[in-house]
Amino acid sequence: MTEISKETSRRSGGRAQRLIKRAAKPVVDPCPPGQIGGTYKPLSQADLENIFDTALRLLSELGMGEVPDRLRLDLLAAGAQDGEAGRILFPRSLTEDAIAKAAKTFVLHGRDESRSIEVGGSKVYFGTGGAAVQTLDLDNGTYRPSTLADLHNFTRLQDTLANVSWYTRCCVATDLPDNFDLDVNTVYALLSNTTKPTATSFTLAEYVEPIVKMLDIAAGGIGEFSKRPFMKAHISPIISPMRYGEDAVDVVYECIKHNIPMSCITAAQAGATAPATMAGFLAQSLAETLASLVMVHAIKPGYPMVFSNWPLVVDLRTGAFAGGSGESALLNAASAQLSNWIGLPSGVACSMTDAKAIDAQYGAEKGLTSLAAALAGGNLIYESSGMTASLLGASFEAFVLDDEMHSNTYRILRGIEVSEENLGFDAINEAVLGPGHFLGGAHTIAAMERDYFYPSLADRIEPRSWAENGAKDSWAVASERVRSIPPCVSVVVRRSIFPLFLRWAG
Repeated sequence: MTEISKETSRRSGGRAQRLIKRAAKPVVDPCPPGQIGGTYKPLSQADLENIFDTALRLLSELGMGEVPDRLRLDLLAAGAQDGEAGRILFPRSLTEDAIAKAAKTFVLHGRDESRSIEVGGSKVYFGTGGAAVQTLDLDNGTYRPSTLADLHNFTRLQDTLANVSWYTRCCVATDLPDNFDLDVNTVYALLSNTTKPTATSFTLAEYVEPIVKMLDIAAGGIGEFSKRPFMKAHISPIISPMRYGEDAVDVVYECIKHNIPMSCITAAQAGATAPATMAGFLAQSLAETLASLVMVHAIKPGYPMVFSNWPLVVDLRTGAFAGGSGESALLNAASAQLSNWIGLPSGVACSMTDAKAIDAQYGAEKGLTSLAAALAGGNLIYESSGMTASLLGASFEAFVLDDEMHSNTYRILRGIEVSEENLGFDAINEAVLGPGHFLGGAHTIAAMERDYFYPSLADRIEPRSWAENGAKDSWAVASERVRSIPPCVSVVVRRSIFPLFLRWAG
């Protein structure tokens, strides 16, 4: 491009130059993932200490129930004590030892190592979660049962989205009624369509080893996956209130055996499986997530575990899930603050809108809850992309809209850099004594590239031009973006042919 003089840039050429620069890739990404959170602190220091103290009292005086025999022996060997009615009590010293020896940071590997992320500290990453049984159909805008083809296509779509830093299945392939077939095909869909860090769940412990064999093939040979695991497990070993779930505990043991990092998720519901008061809810939920940590500590101290304390809210009038509520935003932010204060890699949930359509309710609830979780410093923010209808639904359009929302959130987290150059004393003098404006100036151009995010979906044109371009709403614009990505052809691996599939794939 030829050099443009100052005089020319002040006239029509200046606008052309700005348009060229705007179309080009920014020299500096103004809002990359991994920004620093933690400025929003809904709890005071005294609040944190009181909630933590109550959680430790619950574990030491009430303890955990329905403890599987194998885990009971390991807990007792680690310093737990037998309580009444078969419950196991965790002395304060045991819980504090588990916290002290826990992994504070660790890497979630991608199959492509350049897409790996480090979990812990103050960095914030948005990712996925959920198990939607319905998908918002691209063609008719109504919900239908989710299928394996949907899972492949969701995975392919999110692989193109910069702000989904790791991918967990967002929907359940309801056309696969056999649980083993479901678990195998879920993993295969992830392997086939993304190289980001991934996560899955295992219905039963016995499914882990055969699926690891498939992961070994993708990793390059027997035992290779365990050396650099690029898939973590989502497990809910605690059933609220205050008891273990045997099947999930068995999965924990098997994952540790195969070196699969874990998110141990507590998902109590305020007023249903946990107290309706927010302080009481946080105390119980923290105690339960700490019980997962002590479990992992008793099996293998320091094993990588995301401290996934997800407060869920229900509408106490109807019992309906209220994932998009202000209370949900507040509680998940408080949970992130608690986890970070304790020093554990935190996982919380957000963007769990209760809206069914891509509408004003959708945008308001997603924006409110995701920003609160990020500002509070949640390390891994689950459910943050694609989810609708109180986690019962998933939407292709929602994925691309949420990705742009996350860019704006990261820009907010990045904050304002105050420096001699940015304060602009010389630029102000130059503009006032010269052209009388800042358009096209070097100081403005530098800030434009460095400090501003330019959306590709949100509409900023004036109303007449918008009408002339078809008066499209965000739903329509997002639908066009999704349709620009070719769909996948899904392959079904059945239980009966799985051994043959492994031999063929190997």
